[in-house]
Amino acid sequence: MPAFGIYVHVPFCAVRCGYCDFNTYTAVELGGGGAQAAFADVACSEVDRMAAAVGQRTVDTVFFGGGTPTLLPAPDLGRVLRRVRSLLPLAADAEVTTEANPESVDAGALAALREAGFTRVSFGMQSAVPHVLAVLDRTHRPDRVPAVVSWARAAGFEHVSLDLIYGTPGESADDWGRTLDAALSTEPDHVSAYSLIVEEGTALGRRVAVGELPAPDDDDLADKYLQADERLAAAGLHWYEVSNWARDEQQRCRHNLGYWRSDDWWGIGPGAHSHLSGHRWWNVKHPSAYAGRLAVGESPAAGEEEVEAADRHVEHVMLRTRLAEGLPLALLDGGQRVELERLCSDGLLGVDRPTTGRAQLTVRGRLLADLVVRRLIAAGGPEPAAGAAT
Repeated sequence: MPAFGIYVHVPFCAVRCGYCDFNTYTAVELGGGGAQAAFADVACSEVDRMAAAVGQRTVDTVFFGGGTPTLLPAPDLGRVLRRVRSLLPLAADAEVTTEANPESVDAGALAALREAGFTRVSFGMQSAVPHVLAVLDRTHRPDRVPAVVSWARAAGFEHVSLDLIYGTPGESADDWGRTLDAALSTEPDHVSAYSLIVEEGTALGRRVAVGELPAPDDDDLADKYLQADERLAAAGLHWYEVSNWARDEQQRCRHNLGYWRSDDWWGIGPGAHSHLSGHRWWNVKHPSAYAGRLAVGESPAAGEEEVEAADRHVEHVMLRTRLAEGLPLALLDGGQRVELERLCSDGLLGVDRPTTGRAQLTVRGRLLADLVVRRLIAAGGPEPAAGAAT
């Protein structure tokens, strides 16, 4: 069977960052069953529904994301994890992650999370430069990051990751270099580095739309990606997905790999998405509506769909192309194999036929990964290749 992960969406933030369009809420916006204080009990109710549906399926990964999961007290997060463990078997080497903002935890909270069974923590560092953090509406001080990483190590976390953003309006190449220096000085096991995307409807999107801030420049983003890849590789962190680097295979985020490999997962929480064997569903977004449905014994799902074979094929090509392990050639039909050869001639893909039977992005291909995927998908026939839905 494919790997099985559980995602727990904790939708609370102290403030809403100007660039973020995730399903998040501040504490003052919510009350009743949707309040922060009620979340652990409500989430445990959905854990009960999940366990009844999947039986004794082994859980390989658990990931608490958001929002800022660590706005909840560590005992609340631990309670949700204990409910999972009481109902479903966790793999002996299960990866259990929580995201955290640097200002949302201290040494005591991290020690309590580790004691509760969390093995991995991912800190939202974003930048080490105050004026860049200000544009992003991030509230932590740059010097807080080394402290929280040190506390996580002391607590015994097996894996520590940092999330970075590049391309913020006003960020120079030197600013980005300072951020990389600061991140690497903490010796993380894993780094995610994402180009800033200006989403419509966000505060940052409105500032860009009226000309208060410039939109990110594609050439600048490409330069900063290459700068990051070079610096991270020199420090012993190697890419395994276009925006993710790890020290070795054990330090890769197995939960996210499950998404990219189209494994199975169940999403707990408002707005969370789930996927089991080609069946997909998603929960209602508002925490009060989510809590209300569970309180009366109803499913929190807002919608569902069966993923057709052709759509699954498109998703396999789209997601697996982004991985360093490469796109299996067996997934490609005749037209896509012709396009593959063109992409290789253009220097965007390399093919290792005798060893792995896979196509891997070149460095230039990583810069143009979306284009590579679009060309492969456009070249596909009406029917998926044999094995595309496996």
